[in-house]
Amino acid sequence: MITKNYFKKIAIAAMSLFAISTQANNVQITGTSVDTATGKVTFNIKWDNSWKTTIAPANFDAVWVFIKYQDCADKLWRQADLSMASGDHTSGTLLKVDAVTDGKGVFVHRNADGGGNIPSTSVTLKMNIAAANYENYNFKVFGVEMVNIPQTTSYWIGDGTSTGAFTKYEITGNSSISSAAIGTGNSAPGAFPKGWASFYSMKYEISQEQYVEFLNSLTYGQQARRTVTSPNSPAATFAFDNTYRNGVKIKVPGSNAAIPAVYGCDLTPGDFDDLNDGQNIAMSQLSWNDVSAYLDWAALRPMSEIEFEKICRGPLVPVANEFAWGTIDLASITAAGVVNAGSPNEGSNAVANGRANYGTTGPSYQQLLYAGPVKVGFTATGASGRLSASAAYYGAMEMSGNVSELAVAAKTAGGSTYTGVLGDGELSTNAATDGDSNQLNWPDNTGMIARGGHFLAPGYNTDSSPRMRISDRSETVIATRVGDYGGRGVR
Repeated sequence: MITKNYFKKIAIAAMSLFAISTQANNVQITGTSVDTATGKVTFNIKWDNSWKTTIAPANFDAVWVFIKYQDCADKLWRQADLSMASGDHTSGTLLKVDAVTDGKGVFVHRNADGGGNIPSTSVTLKMNIAAANYENYNFKVFGVEMVNIPQTTSYWIGDGTSTGAFTKYEITGNSSISSAAIGTGNSAPGAFPKGWASFYSMKYEISQEQYVEFLNSLTYGQQARRTVTSPNSPAATFAFDNTYRNGVKIKVPGSNAAIPAVYGCDLTPGDFDDLNDGQNIAMSQLSWNDVSAYLDWAALRPMSEIEFEKICRGPLVPVANEFAWGTIDLASITAAGVVNAGSPNEGSNAVANGRANYGTTGPSYQQLLYAGPVKVGFTATGASGRLSASAAYYGAMEMSGNVSELAVAAKTAGGSTYTGVLGDGELSTNAATDGDSNQLNWPDNTGMIARGGHFLAPGYNTDSSPRMRISDRSETVIATRVGDYGGRGVR
């Protein structure tokens, strides 16, 4: 998950600079310094429940680390390009740094097989900013927990029984999939992302703290587009509706339609960003435009619904009506039933296979008051297995329940042309679309589908558990903000 670390430049090299560190579901980045002579950033990183294994699921977890910089002249935050050569980045022996071909960040992960918590370990990254004048920049370092989804010999989509499911189909390569093979609608062209090659998925859904950090790097106009309430509203005003455990509020009002607001988490009214202010609760009340803007800003991309099924199921043969943990086991929890509410250790005291947050009653005033998302990764501990953690095959959490996973639909005209273009860390600055994703290949809501279910019930005397099934395709995505919409990206 995102953890931020602020630091300001000064005109000497390799000195520790002003830094703020917070926890976002276990990742912490601290002790940041910048060498203004070489453009190298050094920090310490730590996170919990890490692994790397060569046996099933034969993958590892990682942190996607990226940097934003602010020119002191115009005050705008931009994506800092990093060296595309892995050898230009260094770390302690426990970790390895992998550069990426577009230079928008790096993946930091275990260097060898093992499991457990990653202790504070030094990492140094080489920036590559054109015409850089590092002495005139401020910087922010971010990290998002990810899981590696490896290439496999084959994998399946569709369970043959869930509502709207694909016809059960085995994928053995990256070639196109005809409409007849997976059911009615468009085919999935060869360029449509199917998860065949190795990729990364966010381990958790976007948290409220992550969304706050996103907002705090935008201009006033972009903030206005990515929230409900005007950025110049009084301090302690909710940025979204005061429902569904959303504690994102204005901490310092913006002004003059030019100076952006400062946002914070304040689930329990009083001081901002206390330990029980819900920083690690999944962000909800978003629209697809909000989610796509966040993913573009973080240099990630939308996942496809075929990738969604691979993340959940891995190479295993589909089980009828299975949930993300691979069985039909199911144990309910709602936001009203968590312990340590709003805190970093929010969760459930009762261990059960398939514990999930989903709507169990119809819409009512009571549900409006007490329903909502819960902490991302709320079921996972150092001792939990896949079933007791309710984890997907490769270790991603809350792929069933909590908030909806908005994925690109393979069988709609708006979605099937998607080719998996990555975000570049920058958003549109055009007046009509200021603060939107500017990736032209990314679909609008008509090319999206909601997967994995959510905390809200769909109607009276019904529950949302059928929508949590891996293969359920019953819910389309509308254009406006919805209480149960959240987000997760891939790369």
